[in-house]
Amino acid sequence: MAFSSLFRKKTVQDILKQVAQNETDGHNALGKHLTTRDLTAFGIAAIVGAGIFSTIGKASADGGPAVIFLFLFTALACSFAAFAYAEFASMVPVSGSAYTYSYVAFGELIAWIIGWALIMEYAVGNITVAISWSDYFTGLLQSGGIHLPQWIQMDYLTASNGFKDAEALMRGGKSFENLSVALQQAHTAWTTAPTIGSFHFVTDIPALFIIILITALVYRGMKESRNASNLMVVVKLCVVLLVIAVGIFYVDTANWDPFAPNGVSGVLKGVSAVFFAYIGFDAISTTAEECKNPQRDLPRGMMWAIIICTILYIAIALVLTGMVKYHELNVGDPLAFVFDKLNLKWMSGIIAVSAVVAMASVLLVFQMGQPRIWMSMSRDGLLPKKFSTVHPKFKTPSFATIVTGFVVAIPALFLNLTMVTDLCSIGTLFAFVLVCAGVLVLQNKPEIPRGKFKTPYINSKFILPILMIVGLYYAFAFNNKATMAFINNDPQIYDATSIVTSLDKSESEQVFKYLESIEVNNKTAETSDLEHLLGQYQDDEVKYAEVVKGLPIADSAKYESGFSLFKHKIPMWIFLFVLVGLAVWAFRKNLSLIPLLGLICCLYMMAELSVWNWIYFTVWLIIGLLIYFGYSRKNSKLNTENIV
Repeated sequence: MAFSSLFRKKTVQDILKQVAQNETDGHNALGKHLTTRDLTAFGIAAIVGAGIFSTIGKASADGGPAVIFLFLFTALACSFAAFAYAEFASMVPVSGSAYTYSYVAFGELIAWIIGWALIMEYAVGNITVAISWSDYFTGLLQSGGIHLPQWIQMDYLTASNGFKDAEALMRGGKSFENLSVALQQAHTAWTTAPTIGSFHFVTDIPALFIIILITALVYRGMKESRNASNLMVVVKLCVVLLVIAVGIFYVDTANWDPFAPNGVSGVLKGVSAVFFAYIGFDAISTTAEECKNPQRDLPRGMMWAIIICTILYIAIALVLTGMVKYHELNVGDPLAFVFDKLNLKWMSGIIAVSAVVAMASVLLVFQMGQPRIWMSMSRDGLLPKKFSTVHPKFKTPSFATIVTGFVVAIPALFLNLTMVTDLCSIGTLFAFVLVCAGVLVLQNKPEIPRGKFKTPYINSKFILPILMIVGLYYAFAFNNKATMAFINNDPQIYDATSIVTSLDKSESEQVFKYLESIEVNNKTAETSDLEHLLGQYQDDEVKYAEVVKGLPIADSAKYESGFSLFKHKIPMWIFLFVLVGLAVWAFRKNLSLIPLLGLICCLYMMAELSVWNWIYFTVWLIIGLLIYFGYSRKNSKLNTENIV
């Protein structure tokens, strides 16, 4: 089989012909029920979830009130990508999203890769949402006096890792009562769980419950899913507006000073969390075949969803950072926290209920997206024919929906929330990058039929090089210390918690004696707490560096340096080299600025993710390629030149 066959492409005409044939036959056609209003509601349902009820707190704690600029930047990046999605959706109004678009622009191999990556966005993203929903739901039950055992409301990895960290901190003198609530819960879950040999049976049962419920709803039909989504969107929008309306009367503008306490680096530190808050608008494009007028409604639905959600995010961020000082917001439920702190218990209760509804609506939209991707891949022969089965009564991809339920439910019982959040982000960003690149590849091909929506053209030939020069000037003129530390790979000091949890018992004793010998503060009840003794110096960067330097332990336990540090910078170096290549491409081909900026912004956010996420993502893609070369390539309909 020739190498060129890896990049064989589908034409827009063939795709539209296939959809028309399905509608004529009836048995493979999906029901058409969606309008612009429904699509906007789906977008809001997907976006307003974990971001506004959870991750906004950590991002605000890192960036202060200036986190609003991060929301603007992320919204801008998503808007650039949304233009590209909207242009493709108007050009190819079928289910399949970025997978189908890549088939047209790049060919089969890239289409398979993006389809495989989208599993990471939708399926893995739903694992994340299910775990978050479980946390809010069990918290709501506890506030009502119902206490579930810890081992049935936590995933295995969180319990295992939390138990190890808790033990290490208690070896350092910290009492169990002084551990964080999360570590206490993890320790309790691990020690109270039933065991089979050395295996501790810790599993997240509420997460399993919500996945089964949502999967059944998605299986039942698009009309039912749409009605449920619209209802949940109304509920959570009312609550968000209530939070803003009530909270604005408790805003103290003094809390907005300093506006950017940790500078640009502090604001950008929350880029992954804030981007995760926007994931979901692209899921709208998977419903193209179920829209009454996809070429008009899809672009409008995406844009309205992003605009509305950005306004809400910025308003919430300003209210939260105005109600309490920014550094107090590093909590899992920031909205409930600020009202609880102000003794507005009734608001905390309303927020807790709405958070459960919000998470369920996000789960609903993502759970709709994945089966439709698989259905499109099956239609093309890249997956078994069974995945394209449409239920004769409900008009939904029935088999693919059931498989999606299993793919999400089983990992949700065991996987760690942080891990799946970052994996979801990198999979989504990768899809955004390819969709933006696809628009650039097709921009000068007159043989491609165009839809009603086209991204406004602005020539980037000179604009991108100028923006790069401005960026370099800022990096060396205003952020020189951080820039040179990045280039020179200067060693970085570990924080107190990382140092303490890496020590064995004898090392802990040596460090404790050293800190006790230099301790000048009054003795308190916590002086036996090693983490407290070391952590009290962290507010003074110079003093902390001096204390850590004197610790009687190996430098490897105090500093991250050499390749151990450099490996985390590899994604950013890749981004910088690719950026130069993009500037050359833009100069030579007069590329359109909006999709090019979308590509660059998404690549940058990928570069901000840990190298481990890149490694896990690469392993995931390798597994996908094995499936492609083992099954999909020879069973592809393009291989037999038999496009139905």
